Amino acid sequence: MMALMVHLKTVAHLRGRGDRIAKVTFRGLPFYSRVAENCDDVAHFNETFRWPIASRLDGNEMLEIQVYNYSKVFSNRLVGTFCMVLQKVAEEGHLELTDTLIDDNNTSIKTNVTIEIRYQSMDGTVGVWSDGEFLDVPDDRDGMFAFETDSLLSGQSHGSGTSPGRSLQGSIPTFRKAGKGVFSAMKLGKIKISKDDHKKGDEPAILDMEDLDRKAMRLAGSLDPDTISLASVTAVTTNVSNKRSKPDIKMEPSSGRPVDYQISITVVEARQLIGLNMDPVVCVEIGDDKKYTSMKESTNCPYYNEYFVFDFHVPPHVMFDKIIKLSVIHSKNLLRSGTLVGTFKMDVGTVYSQPEHQFYHKWAILSDPDDITAGCKGYIKCDIAVVGKGDNIKTPHKANETDEDDIEGNLLLPEGIPAERQWARFYVKIYRAEGLPKMNTSIMANVKKAFIGENRDLVDPYVQVQFAGQKGKTSVQKSSYEPIWNEQIIFTELFPPLCKRMKVQIRDSDKVNDVAIGTHFVDLRKISNDGDKGFLPTMGPAWANMYGSTRQYTLMDEHQDLNEGLGEGVSFRARLLLSVAVEILDTTAPEIMSSTEVQVEGVSNISESATGKIDEFFLFGSFLEATMIDRKIGDKTISFEITIGNYGNQIDGVSKPSSAKKKKKDGENEEEENELIQNSSEDEADEESDLVSVSCTPPMKPVITDRNYFHLPYFAKKPCVYIRSWWQDQRRRLYNSNMMDKIADKLEEGLNDVQEIIKTEKAFPERRLRGVLEDLSIGCSRFVTLANKDVNQAGRTKLDRERLKSCMREMDSMGQQAKQIRTQVKKNTVRDKLKLVQNFLQKLRFLADEPQHSIPDVFVWMMSNNKRIAYARIPSKDILYSIVDEETGKDCGKVKAVFLKLPGKKGFGPAGWTVQAKLELYLWLGLNKQRKDFLSGLPNGFEEIKAAQAGPGLQSVPPVSLVYNMKQVFQLRAHMYQARSLFAADSSGLSDPFARVFFSTHSQVTEVLSETLCPTWDQLLVFDDVELFGEASELRDDPPIIVVEIYDQDTVGKAEFIGRTFAKPTIKMCDEHYGPPRFPPQLEYYQVYRGNCTAGELLAAFELLQIPFDEEAIRRALIAVHNFAVPQIKIGQGGRADLPPLEGPTDSERGPILPVPLGIRPVLSRYRIEVLFWGLRDLKRINLAQVDRPRVDIECAGRGVQSVLIQNYKKNPNFSILVKWFEVDLPENELLHPPLNIRVVDCRAFGRYILVGSHAVTSLRRFIYSTPDKTSNNWATAAKLMNGYMVLANGGSQPRSSPSLSSRTFSRPAGDITVNMDSEPSLRKMDTVVKLDATSDAVVKVDMTEEESDKEKKKKKKKKKGGMDEDDEPDERVLDWWSKYFASIETLKETLRAQEMAQAEAEEREDLEIAAEAADIKIDDLLLKGSKTNQKSKEKKGSKDKKKGLAADGSEKRPVKAKVDELLVYNKELESEYGNFEDWLHTFNLYRGKAGDDDEHALDDDRIVGRFKGSLCMYKLPLSEEITREAGFDPNMGMFQSIPHNDPINVLVRVYVVRATDLHPADINGKADPYIVIKLGKSEVKDKENYISKQLNPVFGKSFDIEATFPMESMLTVSVYDWDLVGTDDLIGETKIDLENRFYSKYRATCGISSNYSVHGYNVWRDPMKPSQILAKLCKEGKIDGPHYGPGGKVKVANRIFTGPIEIEDENGLKKQTEEHLALTVLNHWEEIPRVGCKLVPEHVETRPLLNPDKPGIEQGRIEMWVDMFPMDMPAPGPAIDISPRKPKRWLKGQQEDKQDTDVHYHSLTGEGNFNWRFVFPFDYLMAEEKIVISKKESMFSWDETEYKIPPRLTLQVWDADHFSADDFLGAIELDLNRFPRGAKTAKQCSLDMIRNEHELPTISIFKQKRVKGWWPFVARDENDEMELTGKVEAELHLVTAEEAEKSPVGLGRNEPDPLEKPNRPDTTFLWFLSPLKAIRYLVCNRYKWLIIKIVLALLLLIMLGLFLYSMPGYLVKKLLGA
Repeated sequence: MMALMVHLKTVAHLRGRGDRIAKVTFRGLPFYSRVAENCDDVAHFNETFRWPIASRLDGNEMLEIQVYNYSKVFSNRLVGTFCMVLQKVAEEGHLELTDTLIDDNNTSIKTNVTIEIRYQSMDGTVGVWSDGEFLDVPDDRDGMFAFETDSLLSGQSHGSGTSPGRSLQGSIPTFRKAGKGVFSAMKLGKIKISKDDHKKGDEPAILDMEDLDRKAMRLAGSLDPDTISLASVTAVTTNVSNKRSKPDIKMEPSSGRPVDYQISITVVEARQLIGLNMDPVVCVEIGDDKKYTSMKESTNCPYYNEYFVFDFHVPPHVMFDKIIKLSVIHSKNLLRSGTLVGTFKMDVGTVYSQPEHQFYHKWAILSDPDDITAGCKGYIKCDIAVVGKGDNIKTPHKANETDEDDIEGNLLLPEGIPAERQWARFYVKIYRAEGLPKMNTSIMANVKKAFIGENRDLVDPYVQVQFAGQKGKTSVQKSSYEPIWNEQIIFTELFPPLCKRMKVQIRDSDKVNDVAIGTHFVDLRKISNDGDKGFLPTMGPAWANMYGSTRQYTLMDEHQDLNEGLGEGVSFRARLLLSVAVEILDTTAPEIMSSTEVQVEGVSNISESATGKIDEFFLFGSFLEATMIDRKIGDKTISFEITIGNYGNQIDGVSKPSSAKKKKKDGENEEEENELIQNSSEDEADEESDLVSVSCTPPMKPVITDRNYFHLPYFAKKPCVYIRSWWQDQRRRLYNSNMMDKIADKLEEGLNDVQEIIKTEKAFPERRLRGVLEDLSIGCSRFVTLANKDVNQAGRTKLDRERLKSCMREMDSMGQQAKQIRTQVKKNTVRDKLKLVQNFLQKLRFLADEPQHSIPDVFVWMMSNNKRIAYARIPSKDILYSIVDEETGKDCGKVKAVFLKLPGKKGFGPAGWTVQAKLELYLWLGLNKQRKDFLSGLPNGFEEIKAAQAGPGLQSVPPVSLVYNMKQVFQLRAHMYQARSLFAADSSGLSDPFARVFFSTHSQVTEVLSETLCPTWDQLLVFDDVELFGEASELRDDPPIIVVEIYDQDTVGKAEFIGRTFAKPTIKMCDEHYGPPRFPPQLEYYQVYRGNCTAGELLAAFELLQIPFDEEAIRRALIAVHNFAVPQIKIGQGGRADLPPLEGPTDSERGPILPVPLGIRPVLSRYRIEVLFWGLRDLKRINLAQVDRPRVDIECAGRGVQSVLIQNYKKNPNFSILVKWFEVDLPENELLHPPLNIRVVDCRAFGRYILVGSHAVTSLRRFIYSTPDKTSNNWATAAKLMNGYMVLANGGSQPRSSPSLSSRTFSRPAGDITVNMDSEPSLRKMDTVVKLDATSDAVVKVDMTEEESDKEKKKKKKKKKGGMDEDDEPDERVLDWWSKYFASIETLKETLRAQEMAQAEAEEREDLEIAAEAADIKIDDLLLKGSKTNQKSKEKKGSKDKKKGLAADGSEKRPVKAKVDELLVYNKELESEYGNFEDWLHTFNLYRGKAGDDDEHALDDDRIVGRFKGSLCMYKLPLSEEITREAGFDPNMGMFQSIPHNDPINVLVRVYVVRATDLHPADINGKADPYIVIKLGKSEVKDKENYISKQLNPVFGKSFDIEATFPMESMLTVSVYDWDLVGTDDLIGETKIDLENRFYSKYRATCGISSNYSVHGYNVWRDPMKPSQILAKLCKEGKIDGPHYGPGGKVKVANRIFTGPIEIEDENGLKKQTEEHLALTVLNHWEEIPRVGCKLVPEHVETRPLLNPDKPGIEQGRIEMWVDMFPMDMPAPGPAIDISPRKPKRWLKGQQEDKQDTDVHYHSLTGEGNFNWRFVFPFDYLMAEEKIVISKKESMFSWDETEYKIPPRLTLQVWDADHFSADDFLGAIELDLNRFPRGAKTAKQCSLDMIRNEHELPTISIFKQKRVKGWWPFVARDENDEMELTGKVEAELHLVTAEEAEKSPVGLGRNEPDPLEKPNRPDTTFLWFLSPLKAIRYLVCNRYKWLIIKIVLALLLLIMLGLFLYSMPGYLVKKLLGA
């Protein structure tokens, strides 16, 4: 045994007095010394630390000693550090030295440390020391060292209290025993000290806050109070032990179960399509469903605006892998399929992962799959949304159109993906596979054998890869279990791809049909990294393990889905060696293949070692307990089988690896044997290789536990299994995953703690969060030091290297950020920081998931009769061993509770909830050569039993079973107090619950309580003589878990399962004292699960008490086992400290049932609960009979009260007596309050009562009333409810979400606050000064100038601006309700945009802060640098800046915006804005019937049988008298003063429906013909004749009046139906509004209050009561002084003064004095009135989702509407406002989508065409929406015309007319009449730039200019898709209204009236032989005139040059010769 020993003697020259502690670290494993208390300058530690080490000591390893000043309360302060390199120690083995410490700045300080180091190596080459030598260190602890354990909370320490079995007798074996737990006992970051050992024994597993500081003092070490785990949902989740791992609570597999999805796609338009004169159609394809838009003729930018919906019912990951494909097809018709222009592909998962699960108004880039060199083929603008169940889609505010025309800024791509995606090749190389199952019956095999005479492998495999909607296949390898393909499949796809997963499937080729053998998904996000230092997707070569159905071959495999990759595989199928690589293509290269077809080609073979060196692994398992075995299989014998890969699988005919291979592997192992740390001799190593695996436990017959479950009688003899297997050694991958998983687990546990602390409102959540962050940063830095090992091990792939780098980077930065955030966690920022840290958790989980497999998962199967019954799948990484503790799997060498479940689909639903069996299982997996430690984690006290055939020499053979000769006897007490919110299991909507408690092999049940969802059992279950095996001390830390199952008792049939939870008991050994702080235990809440859903909570406590033995039993035990070692039997030191006494049953009625004893049950006090009974609504029939005389029973904690009987439910469903009360004893602790049950019964004849429905109020907290504090400043409302409800003395309450309550107003009572009183700050300045002083009179001044002067100002402003024309002035006559509506929507958009920006900026700022703190920069410097740092985030969202720009411009443009009075547009229901209007009247849904088992009870709505309206108020008695003394206090009403009477009241309800948006299409053509239906009580209004044809966004603009009587008719239903010519009309969706709550609410939701008061015009006052009357009424009701109107436009209410204008103008323009403006100002600011103030509902339009009962939870569209209500006993209101849709403005009469041609200019030789031709296009235009309205029949068969809205675009095309062939298209231009470039003055200036730079040039609108003339260019695209200028056109556009057109008519073409003269066309013809010269003149001269001249000149020059050269020589000769 190698070990390093450090003896720390003293630390001297310390400064000051104090407590000191030292920390000694070696190989990353720290030990802490004890605390040296009160020492002066010398601290005597005198302690020895020992590290058993498995690898030789390296000369450059370090030892580090840190000395701290220890503090009980604060964190410890570092004095100094001493580091030394152990080179000398490694050489000599022994060293003593004294040396100085260094401080943080690496300067040495006076303090020095004296130590002695020894090192003993394996072979004794380094200094030998005797065994006893290091044990006689003078030490107060019997030579034991303090090991750290997993948790502070575990009681027993390995110190002086060691059990006799562990005392050290100085011999090495025993010493090993003592050190044996070292690795399992050491964990980072938590210290366990054994001083105070006796106290330590009594710690509770869950700490109370008050305890915390005491505890911190008691626990030595560097403990922040932060690191202590404070609270947890169940005690199980806080893992106290180091020998047991946590069980998983959720049972049912969630994946693989089908869910509803709806995908809606709107194709808005396409632009820049490439091609000439196209007729484009868009095809939308998802999976195999295709839908097409209509065809648009001859245009390159078609406008569709068509909406498609696809519905799916599939499992989530199947949905997310489906591909959405948009393609544009050119000239498709019935006969031909058309030609493809381009496509765009994206998977559904990408859309779903977007914010709000949607892309809105984004442009998809089209590319051509057949030609990857081509580039962009055009853009489609679309919306895509994916809605799952329960998601609600928010339609984003539509930004300005101009914004969206910026295509580049709004591409349909997820954030972070570049706009220019490049083409790439994806290479998937498939090498070989092994371990395939047989896929044919053996009968066939025998037939084949008879014919062919040889035995063949029964499978013909090939591999199929699917990616981005394409498939590729390898060749088929006939009959091979170990096929070798060596082929690669190549996909060509844009990179980065928008498809996340690649599906690789091994299939079996068969003549009939091919079936999948196994499936593996490659997630591209996990094998690549898109960061700056990222890498392209790469993977392997690595083995991928495939799992699926069990391996035996059956013709009809019921689990075939599992092989397709649906659901969790239940068995190993095969493994496949593959690799993935990506290469970005250079599309300009000439030799590139331009098509994207999938190709398959061969690749070269790959070496054996490429995937790692093969090594032998050893898996050991021991079954300590098998209980809870389902009774169906209880009668047959049962055995358990463990398999890893195919090893260990005995019944399915495994293809074994050939023996030669195995021998070779053994040979490889030989040379390493010597280095193994094994105390065995060589010959054993040889025999070792013949070790046979034992993978199955011996069959055994189960014994009955109770009527549901059986157990196996293992008792003292525990069966074991072990398997040897050979795998590539890729442990590093798993180790890194394990480290990250452990950090993540710790983080998750910490975060749950913090949330629990916040939820239970305990103190200091911020401390715990700081502790969590501290742990996280330590964990991260530890990862960085550990992960960088074994870097050049064989088989490391590129992905391994890159992943390591990126993980280390990520972990490093995460650690930095954690440190960072830790400093920022303050009390008020806990929640925000918690969110940030939760992102870390997701990131860690993502990083920890290793994409390259190595060792396959382990399966545990329960077999009965050689049939596989149930299984558990355990990831191999969880049980993998490493010598470094952090790398070890979380369940390795630990006992884990494993629950077996049914395979595949059998496990869905109820079958998946019942446990098939519960195992206590110990597993260990590691390299065979590290095997010596495999038993170290088992509970102590066993002997090994070897297999019979093993001879005496074989020491190292693993045992086949373990026998425990030590057992402890305990008594378990389960205090079952109560449960709440249980699942409703009976048809009555209630359950008859009882609980069954399982512990080990025992079980007991509580009594059955009938008809309740909140049973209070108050029962103590005592389990006597529970025998547990193992050492007492270990059991104390490590009790097995308790399982509690709750059932519903049925009169017939077996009890129905409700849910299950786990718990751990608190343990008392017999030598411990039964008393605080651990005993008696506290009641705790345990979450009950049913499958994956929660099904309630259980309040209980569990304690396990050791029973002392009596002497007789000891004597007998001695006699029984005298033949071997005398067992140590623990006897309490105090003799027999008896168990705490049990009180007998106190209740005579309950018989022998024991109640929960006093110390454990909660302390009670007396409360009074007042109940307001208002009425019952919407009661459904019960057993076909109507409810006639209902009554409400209220019950809480056994007490209750009944309402009066409603005599005739039909006539009046309200109660005649409103308030009743009862008194009840409830626990002081609010968290333990029992639920309150509301039940409604119907009283039938003969005294029969029938339950109608029930409701459980789980938390009474929101109804607790606390008295108002008289002294408090009356600004902030005095009385407060617990969670932010404010209860006034009159019992009203104001919800927390009181809308837009300016929080500033409340928070600063001193100083001036300026309150802005208008939504349009730019036009009216208000200097509103409110002095907030409770005593003084505050003055609120609102200056509103009279309207005239306002207008004058506006005009002046306009004139100054000069840019705008006069006619933009909003004319009062033109303004209507719609002007107001559109202005309001603009405002809504602006506010939303501002919110978004503010949020983005806040996020940015926070990121900066974090970055800044990491780099220690001040924030302000950073903001200067911001431009640099933020570059990235800006690039990410180019459009963000544009929006910012817009908003900035917006504020400057604002003053120009005409002032229109606005209303409020809510983009949600009014209820959500005003807390459901439950300010004093609450609505409780009554349930009946069994709860649905769908995920998260989505179907609860179907169980609602009615609603109870009322309220509750509870308070402690006695109540102070001040309240009851107030004037006008009515004692009958209790706390519910001044509540209106509930007699029937007649109301006129006026419903305004503005429009509906995004309706779900109801007809085949993808459209609907919607109309409105309104129901209220018995009256129904159908607006069927006014249906709107073929519209999904209909504008209704209607109001409906209905008279109703509350309370009988109070639920208003507004539905949208689809009109059908034949058959019944279908419901599209409906919305329901509870009018009664609105009517009675103090927010006054009867009629919204507008922002301004006027008596005529579009903004006329709607309410019959004028503002002054409303104000007077409110003041009277709230008992407020006022209103007092003063001179000069002032009004005083309470102690506030408001000011405002006092004149009003009537229709005739006369002015009158009025107080209405003043009163309205007060009403608009009513929330500022003290005590009674609240926000009154303004004039508004609300947006409500439309739902369809057939498709629960999925929105079918939205409807914009509002409701006004007027009581009939008041004066009648005026007529309804006219909101009928605007008629489009007529520009001429006429409707068609026009196409008009000029005549032909024949034989133009010059390319000029002169036309003088007039086109007249009549059209209808909507100014507000900038759209043309066209109504036309869709086809010949359409019944009626459909209305379309299209943008006004004018297309001019020029063609070449041919007589015989088709005309040639020359060019075109399209002008958007709202914004098009101004025409050029002359043809010369007209160029392509006018189109190219369209965005930069100033644009004009024909609707403003009315007349435009100029030149515009014609363009077409050439072969290379470049734009080219193909001509210019001179045109004049003139816009006239229909009236003007009638006054001055014009003719078409050149016709009368107002004819145009004939164009001047030269009379040339092409008959050139008649007039050749003329033709030449035109053809040649015109076109080539300059060219000809140039050529002639050039020729002349050439001739001259030639002559010169010709005559030159002669001339020269002449000159020279002087001739």
